Amino acid sequence: MEQSQLTQYLPVLMLGVLAVAFSFGMLVLSVILGKKGKRPPVKDTAYECGMVPVGESGTRLSIKFYLVAMLFILFDIEVVFLYPWAVVYRDMLKENGALILGSMVSFLVILFVGYVYAVRKQAFDWRS
Repeated sequence: MEQSQLTQYLPVLMLGVLAVAFSFGMLVLSVILGKKGKRPPVKDTAYECGMVPVGESGTRLSIKFYLVAMLFILFDIEVVFLYPWAVVYRDMLKENGALILGSMVSFLVILFVGYVYAVRKQAFDWRS
């Protein structure tokens, strides 16, 4: 009894349709059954621990913030690639250890050059 590949995806399609229907159903029910009436403007103000908010709520962040975030992701992904390699390195060493070690060292050198470049460009300096 062979099933075609498309019929194997039928439960996934049904789950997707159910999720979309449930989401829109909840939105429609909240509009229908929700409390109607005019809300005072005080209800729509931001609440900051009992203090009156001062200034704009949507302040713009420095580009340094995004640069440091991307560098963090880059070096975090390095560890994600490095850890499994270190775990199975002993098994891989039997087959062709020099090639595997060379590829990992070249990977680390490229990342280290990127790190040195970021330090020289003062990407980690928050004060500027």
